[in-house]
Amino acid sequence: MCGITGYIGYREAYPIIINGLKRLEYRGYDSAGVMLFDGEQINLSKTKGKVSSLEEKVNIEISDKGNIGVGHTRWATHGIPNDVNSHPHRSQSGDLVIVHNGIIENYDSLKQELLRRGYEFQSETDTEVLINLIEEIKLTENVKLGKAVQIALNQVVGAYAIAVFDKAKPDEMVVAKLGSPIAIGVGNDFQEFFVASDASPFIEFTKNAIYLEDEEMAIIKKGREVRVRKIKNDALIDPKIQELKMNLEQIEKGGYDHFMLKEIHEQPRAIRDTLRGRILVNEAIIKLSGLENNMKKFLNADRIIIVACGTSWHAGLVGEYIFEDFARIPVEVEYASEFRYRNPVISEKDVVIAISQSGETADTLAAVKLARSKGAFVFGICNVVGSSIARENDTGAYTHAGPEIGVASTKAFTTQITVLLMMALRLARAKGTISSADYRLRLQELELIPDKVERLLNIDEHVKEIAREYLLSTNCLYLGRGYNFPVALEGALKLKEISYIHAEGYPAAEMKHGPIALIDDRMPVIVIATNKGHYEKVVSNIQEIKSRRAKIIAVVTEGDTTVKDIADHIIEIPEVDECFSPLLTTIPLQLLSYHIAVMRNCNVDQPRNLAKSVTVE
Repeated sequence: MCGITGYIGYREAYPIIINGLKRLEYRGYDSAGVMLFDGEQINLSKTKGKVSSLEEKVNIEISDKGNIGVGHTRWATHGIPNDVNSHPHRSQSGDLVIVHNGIIENYDSLKQELLRRGYEFQSETDTEVLINLIEEIKLTENVKLGKAVQIALNQVVGAYAIAVFDKAKPDEMVVAKLGSPIAIGVGNDFQEFFVASDASPFIEFTKNAIYLEDEEMAIIKKGREVRVRKIKNDALIDPKIQELKMNLEQIEKGGYDHFMLKEIHEQPRAIRDTLRGRILVNEAIIKLSGLENNMKKFLNADRIIIVACGTSWHAGLVGEYIFEDFARIPVEVEYASEFRYRNPVISEKDVVIAISQSGETADTLAAVKLARSKGAFVFGICNVVGSSIARENDTGAYTHAGPEIGVASTKAFTTQITVLLMMALRLARAKGTISSADYRLRLQELELIPDKVERLLNIDEHVKEIAREYLLSTNCLYLGRGYNFPVALEGALKLKEISYIHAEGYPAAEMKHGPIALIDDRMPVIVIATNKGHYEKVVSNIQEIKSRRAKIIAVVTEGDTTVKDIADHIIEIPEVDECFSPLLTTIPLQLLSYHIAVMRNCNVDQPRNLAKSVTVE
């Protein structure tokens, strides 16, 4: 994905756009660019690299004056990251400028036609094709910019969030969306507008925002209400202005070196916020309106299908254990990217749970649409209010993790599991598959989880010392069983994402079916060996590893002595029921990955080749 910013109003546009790009850099950091209009000419600067490089180039290259402009930070799809392929892109005449997040799938056929009409292209991007197509339509059909954009978008196949500027219309901008998010911040009396991929770039200026739906476009003009139309049929839409709930403090680092570290340490609050108002321990009540209002759908379901990608998929795997254990409902967990393409068997008797931190993950969104088209009931679990998946599903529940800026997901994972736990327990109580006493006991323990996570975070320095011994490792093996097998997968993913060390997560019992061949004295093995569940079996697995001279880092329950005598390092977690253990066991693995990555001088918040949310296929 990419990050888009834009501004029209009475303020200087450049500081707003450049600060907005810094907040959106988690969305892509291959290159960055900015366009400013000073009332007479278009000033454009762009460069390979990060926003800081763009700032340096702007100071040398162009005037930073003007009350209108757009900016872009790129995650490359078409064309390698370089200055030329960076956004914004100009039309051949130079009068039109575009920034784009998404992929135009039929760009090549459009490009060939434009080449035949005399257009020349400077870049390898699909975006330059789109802006020239808009210009060609504007000229040949003699229409205004908004109409030209609309006609062009009816000819393209793919996904997009775009903002388009026309030198001939210096007080307006055209914004459109299909598949990729875009928000419009609305200033007082419509005297200024902000455009961004999410609300973080303009949160200090306005709390009012319009989120465009798919296949909608907006014309924003200073001093006038936003006009929104359907792209396909030109129907006027009454735009809904939402009040934003986030604040500036939430999206700043708050004294931490990295967003990832801040977000790891925010997990007690995030879990507490996700539980707040939803569990009433004394009354033995779980209140999830999306579940409560559709209880029959869940109780009568033949099965639950969980669709997700990446870390959210790992949360879904934990959900499989939870739902089957407590509610006794069959669960299948699918990679959204595979689910949408394999012609799945799905019907109105199925409930689909779609999990996505951003609510914009392209594959998960497509899986949601497919499931609904087959008649399945779709329940969404998202962190971002007003996101595409949140709007597309039948109902759902928000996590209350707060903005997650670090690319490697942390608090999103634990809050997703928290929602799944509440759902499973409530369903179990409704089905009668859990006793009243057990139900109350589980609610009491769930309420204590944030405090236990808070206490657990005191291991930070201890984990840092362990990390120091393994920063030069080239391969790692993560092992877990039962509820903690998905945690092993998640731990391995974290290490891969931010430290670039190859790591593999495996069920501990499966180690003997292949991976044990890899183990030697240079291979660190991270084992989750809590005292609940399959403890004795895991201890046996640890003995087998030790006999192959591997270095063992074990996550154990406080007071453990058996594993302590075998392992090279132990990390203790508070005593907790097995079903809640993933909320604790994942914390040391997050910290271990973080500290190893920092010691290896990796860019923790912006790991290479990755973006926060994958909004393109």
